[in-house]
Amino acid sequence: MSAAALLFTAALAVPGTAGAQEAEPGPEQISNGDFAAGTAPWWWTANAPAAVSDGRLCAQVPAGTANAWDVIVGQNDVPIVAGESYELSYTASSAAPLTVQTRVQEAAEPYTTVLATADPVGTDATRVTRTFTASVDLPAASVQLQIGGGERATAFCLDDVSLRGGAEPPVYVPDTGSPIRVNQVGYLPHGPKSGTVVTDADAPLTWTVKAADGTTAATGRTVPQGEDPSSRQRVHTFDFGDLTAAGDGYTVEVDGGTSEPFSIRGHLYDGLRSDALAYFYHNRSGTPIEANLVGEEYARPAGHIGVAPNKGDTDVPCQPGVCDYRLDVSGGWYDAGDHGKYVVNGGISVAQLMSTYERTLTARNAESAELGDGKLRVPEHDNGVPDILDEARWEMDFLIKMQVPAGEPLAGMAHHKMHDAQWTGLPMKPHLDPQQRELHPPSTAATLNLAASAAQCARLYAPFDAAFADRCLRAAETAWAAAKQHPDIFADPNDGTGGGAYGDNDVSDEFYWAAAELFTTTGKDTYRQAVLSSAVHGDTDAVFPAGGGISWGSTGGLGVLTLATVPNGLTPAQLGEVRSVVTTAADRYAAQSRAQAYGLPYAPEGEDYVWGSNSQVLNNMIVLATAHDLTGTTAYQDAVLRGADYLLGRNPLNQSYVTGYGERDSRNQHHRFWAHQNDSALPNPAPGSIAGGPNLTAIASGDPVAAEKLSGCAPAMCYIDDIGSWSTNEITINWNAPLAFIASYLDDAGDGRPTGQARTCKVAYSSHPWSTGSTVTVRLENTGSEPVSPWSLTWLLPGDQRLSHTWSAEFDQNGRTVSAKPLSWNRTLAPGATVDFGFNTSAASTAPDPGSFKLNGRACASG
Repeated sequence: MSAAALLFTAALAVPGTAGAQEAEPGPEQISNGDFAAGTAPWWWTANAPAAVSDGRLCAQVPAGTANAWDVIVGQNDVPIVAGESYELSYTASSAAPLTVQTRVQEAAEPYTTVLATADPVGTDATRVTRTFTASVDLPAASVQLQIGGGERATAFCLDDVSLRGGAEPPVYVPDTGSPIRVNQVGYLPHGPKSGTVVTDADAPLTWTVKAADGTTAATGRTVPQGEDPSSRQRVHTFDFGDLTAAGDGYTVEVDGGTSEPFSIRGHLYDGLRSDALAYFYHNRSGTPIEANLVGEEYARPAGHIGVAPNKGDTDVPCQPGVCDYRLDVSGGWYDAGDHGKYVVNGGISVAQLMSTYERTLTARNAESAELGDGKLRVPEHDNGVPDILDEARWEMDFLIKMQVPAGEPLAGMAHHKMHDAQWTGLPMKPHLDPQQRELHPPSTAATLNLAASAAQCARLYAPFDAAFADRCLRAAETAWAAAKQHPDIFADPNDGTGGGAYGDNDVSDEFYWAAAELFTTTGKDTYRQAVLSSAVHGDTDAVFPAGGGISWGSTGGLGVLTLATVPNGLTPAQLGEVRSVVTTAADRYAAQSRAQAYGLPYAPEGEDYVWGSNSQVLNNMIVLATAHDLTGTTAYQDAVLRGADYLLGRNPLNQSYVTGYGERDSRNQHHRFWAHQNDSALPNPAPGSIAGGPNLTAIASGDPVAAEKLSGCAPAMCYIDDIGSWSTNEITINWNAPLAFIASYLDDAGDGRPTGQARTCKVAYSSHPWSTGSTVTVRLENTGSEPVSPWSLTWLLPGDQRLSHTWSAEFDQNGRTVSAKPLSWNRTLAPGATVDFGFNTSAASTAPDPGSFKLNGRACASG
């Protein structure tokens, strides 16, 4: 869950539905709506002089204003009663087409809003009608048409304005399209293929898969499932897993209905991996977003660098009374729909990006080549560092800057968050934000997020930038010491002005995560004991809660996944216990996936779909993916694939929650500068952006769109693709981070066969231990059809082994990461050829052999 918009009501509200029927219309609330009496009591901003012309009020709108509210035509002192339903209507035209931000709100701060819609107006007279139910009393509301923010000057004309109570709001019925629900992207040839059909039929129905040319590719009978409790729909399921022929444009037909089209292909998720990771570059703070990387539509100037009207992030004060110093906290990622930057949300997000890369070092079927230097949309190409680590560094650097300086009270702790003093308006590009930025008090949770993520940073960046790795480790150990000294400084749950509170008063999970990362990186007994003595160690329900899972407020599972996969100093018995926690949780999620009509590995008690439920699905998928990496058990991979089906269209709403993927994709997520719904000059979210998803508490949260549209919704139906619904349709870094991990995992799955990709190399690793070390010989074989030149073989060396004498290759060791590269005489590895090399190790105790090897970033078979 992201709390970034939890208390935000001032700038957003309900878009009604045009053409609503009035029950018994109340009295007219607008004075002189036809302008027959001149202009009073209407007002307009000084930059848009207005007069009555041909019975209309026409305002001269200047060019080049930044925000919609820079130019307003309005009327004040309009009484609004809570609980009453109203219909607002007007006729408007504009010489240059524009989008009117239609508002009914308080005339002064905090600008509490009961109606906020975006209404396009063109050169022909357009009748706009909006129905809404007031959530609060506004005795003297302001009815405003905000018409600024355009590049061109125009003449805006208005007539026949009316606001009456007594309207009957229309009942919202979501458009779910076809009753046949499938993954709208597609299926892997050798993976599971299933779908769901909404039907009242009691008996099985015939399903038919049609190829693009209309021929029948497969057929069978559905399985009735009764009523699905998550959606209250009566459904059947169907399975066409035996169909393996690659192709595009497949559809499923059942009982006269036809599904959305889909593909059957390997590597369906290569584009999603790239797009999901590009999300983070798009949302960087403090740097221009370049058109050559993201396209002209998404390019923008650097935000919050101190260029007017920005106050900037390079010299940020604390909230009054919090501290007497200022910090440079530039960089990092904007957290969610707003411009805030939060350590507890940034910590889990950057950790999951780093884990996406670290998985390529530890998992047999994972490959780092697609994450390498020059592969992703980041400006740091050709620097010898994997692009995914370049992206993670942008956030990691910011997190370290949030640490309280030495010599200050609470030195070593991390400030919980920083953001605007008041909630940022929507839409708002970052470089136009005029508000003062403020540091909020430090917290133990934020400090432990820094300790954990910085410890992971230290081991991953060591092969590429030793100085930065050392900086990360110093920050991590300093933060750990500070958290131990101040174990119960909690964020104020009421600190929600201008940004989410992110309150968390149980940090046992954060202590465990930080200890696990520090132990894995350093091997120090202090951290080992902190892991083994933790109350959550070995407790599956504590680290992977049954009704939810990993989240920003429940991070213990991150520590378990690291201990289970990254070589460390646990004994074999201890490692087995940790891995058992992972597989126990994965067994639960896999069973949920098999049992549910829509196949998702998420079944909260009471169908209580939480804020950001899609991220909970994804984080459960990460546990399943890790269990599959550890065991090779196909059932775990199948459950991950069914989870992808749910997110990409096989769900009660027939909605792909990922922008740009599927025929019916979310594209109006809550975001300040991806705000096309509010301003046609702004773009929709970039491809690869995942919406938060169904949220059973949406109405209670104060989300006005949810209150208007989703009353009485079934749990899995409590979602609407509307920019105003911040409780169901927000996008955040901590939801896109697990999407990036899973997209990478899915792309590594190739065509869905148990081995994932066809391997073009094989490694035979033979170790011969002796009292204080071992002698190792390695044979690398090119099993592909093309020569490899030059070659680089990379692996993680378990335990505390250090290389000593080496031969027949050039070796490099950074922590546990080892790479072997050719000498001048064995630079080229021809098809079918082998190269032999070796080394000695020194170690205090015996250690297992490495689990995986990567040749130029591609996984090798063992043999």
